[in-house]
Amino acid sequence: MNRDKLFSVLQGGFILWVVFGSLWGWFFADSAAAGKGMIGPALMLIMLLMGLTLRLDDIRKLRHAGRPLLLGLFLQFLVMPLAAWSIAYILSLPPMLALGLILVGCAPGGTASNVVTWLARGDVALSVAMTSASTLLAPLVMPLWIWLLASTWLAIDPVAMFLSVIQIVLLPVIVGILIRRYWQPPSLLLEGLFPLIAMLTIAWIVGVVVGLNVVNLQTVALSMVAAVILLNLIGLLLGSGLMRRLGNSPVQSRTVAIEVGMQNSGLAVALAIVHFSPEAALAGAMFSLWHNLSGSMLAIYWRNRTKSL
Repeated sequence: MNRDKLFSVLQGGFILWVVFGSLWGWFFADSAAAGKGMIGPALMLIMLLMGLTLRLDDIRKLRHAGRPLLLGLFLQFLVMPLAAWSIAYILSLPPMLALGLILVGCAPGGTASNVVTWLARGDVALSVAMTSASTLLAPLVMPLWIWLLASTWLAIDPVAMFLSVIQIVLLPVIVGILIRRYWQPPSLLLEGLFPLIAMLTIAWIVGVVVGLNVVNLQTVALSMVAAVILLNLIGLLLGSGLMRRLGNSPVQSRTVAIEVGMQNSGLAVALAIVHFSPEAALAGAMFSLWHNLSGSMLAIYWRNRTKSL
């Protein structure tokens, strides 16, 4: 098996890494929970790797990405936050669990969506453009939405959250872009090692959150599980359905569906740990497990369907 094939297999098994991370957190809770203080730096590493995949030209091209990008951002930053708040309210989630769900709903797109889009034979360029644009907008949009929606249950400091998103997301991405300006990593790193490191880091973060919440997981209501699944399905269905109804191609529709449905749950977890409690991070960990499962299944379905056409 050559190196490209090996990395493809390892990346295609992303859901398995997340499951292994969850099992590690469950059965070795003390060891996993000890990593609590490293969640922020771990997410910064993921954002740095994402920045290394971008060039200044990629950022400039966002101006010409057109209607699919704008529709995707509309769904990402308007529909998903409101959907998260509505689900939390209707299901009467406890305040910290409701806050955690809202953190997930307000998050930008995650890097895993780019891999799933590639597996689903979607528009990878559009996926990367949406992830990049939503990540760059996150420091402004995310704290504002969380303050507006989560203050229903708890007191929120949007300024502190704004600074955290700048530190955890925007600065590492900018550093990565600047490094890429002077260094061209080989494809083995860009397409093979970097995505794999990001996936393993996400799986590790999920394990840490599971370790911190072993007791909560034993008592968590089915409503929390239902809330996570509903939020993901709303993103997937609205992303695909709205795009198709507005005359976009099947490839663009599935890309936006994946991008909107697969949030940067790692960022939600990091903000929950830094500003609130491990309990608030539970929704992000559960969402990471579920959206990677649903995304992987959709990718297989769409990939096989495309082959048969």
